[in-house]
Amino acid sequence: MQLHFNAISEPTQPGPKWQKNFNLYWPAYLAWLNSKNAAHLPNLETSKAALKYYMPEMLPTYERLCKLANADEIAARFLTGFQPPAYISACSQAVLTERTVQLVRNYDYHPDLVEGAQLLTAWNGKKVIGTSDCLTGLVDGMNEDGLAISLTFGGRKEVGEGFGIPFILRYVLEFSSNVEEAVEALTRVPSHMSYNVTVLDKTGACKTVHLAPDKAPLVTDAVFTTNHQGQVDWPENALFNQTVERSAFLERSLSEEELDADKLAAAFLQAPLYNTRFAEGFGTIYTAVYRPAEGTVQIRWPNETVRQSFDAFQEQYKLIKYNQPAPTAVPVPATAIWEQVPADAAQWIPQPSNGSAATATDWQEAVADTIVNSMAQNHMPEGQKNLKSLRKNMLRRGQISWEILADYWANIGRGYWEKWRK
Repeated sequence: MQLHFNAISEPTQPGPKWQKNFNLYWPAYLAWLNSKNAAHLPNLETSKAALKYYMPEMLPTYERLCKLANADEIAARFLTGFQPPAYISACSQAVLTERTVQLVRNYDYHPDLVEGAQLLTAWNGKKVIGTSDCLTGLVDGMNEDGLAISLTFGGRKEVGEGFGIPFILRYVLEFSSNVEEAVEALTRVPSHMSYNVTVLDKTGACKTVHLAPDKAPLVTDAVFTTNHQGQVDWPENALFNQTVERSAFLERSLSEEELDADKLAAAFLQAPLYNTRFAEGFGTIYTAVYRPAEGTVQIRWPNETVRQSFDAFQEQYKLIKYNQPAPTAVPVPATAIWEQVPADAAQWIPQPSNGSAATATDWQEAVADTIVNSMAQNHMPEGQKNLKSLRKNMLRRGQISWEILADYWANIGRGYWEKWRK
């Protein structure tokens, strides 16, 4: 399993380099939208109205992006960032403010579901370095004013009306200079799913905002987050991704008297923060280390590091190869998954492994095999006959839905939960 990582510098308004990235990945995003019958929902008029109401400063950039993309109605709607299909990740993050001002985070996901691009841009006059997602959004980043931002999944199933979180993070970095301004934006722009967003500026000011589509944002002083919001709302998933264990580890680490910035960053490349269940969508894609007072960022892997700054940003390419342990059988209830498979299961956002989207379904096959093989080893005989049907439904048109992956996580967790209760 591998990642094609590219650091791309276009420190002006979006131009030919962004256009090239769009042309590379748009077919995959379009397949994702079509697989969820979401290519036209909500319509373009509604989506543009939402962007104009909540993030009006982004309109000139949005119009330029649409022009570069030669966007049809579907692409133009997607580029607003409003109401994308649901998606989940995991992640851990923590902040230090003494001696060194630092935000460090792990991005946990499947390597084939990320763009693998670190961008230096200046779309609205402010330089931003960040990790690209959804073509215009960011999952973490920092601007030249010394504001850093990062997210973790909030561990809740609810999906509501709002923007995809990468679009919100991009907006914050484009138009905020400090934590106070960032919090104002985060609490004003609705998120369509639950996330924990941490913001840190060069002065050491820090806040973590719990966003959710079904309740008001909660602003906290938390300096670390994993994948729950105060309490666990999705216990099966929490047991699978060990959100409580990772949270406890971070709490212990941050209380150590000898802890420094380098030691904390190194801990993110070790268990339990570093994860290797890549085929199940729970592997650590990278560790990002932001130091806003210095204007530097490191993207780290166990055997590689890319160091960047606003003063010396270098375009480069890295082929990152991940070590993945052999899959192990886990207890799964006999009827847990195959009864829940939606008839239109077919969602993906691939990372081309050779510059072509044609090979991006390889991971879909691997995930399907992992799920079906696990079930085959753990199901009662009466469930065996359903496995072929499960795999067929799971991989219609060669694609797999986030709901199936989420259900698999949940049911693995349920097996852990039932075993633990005994």
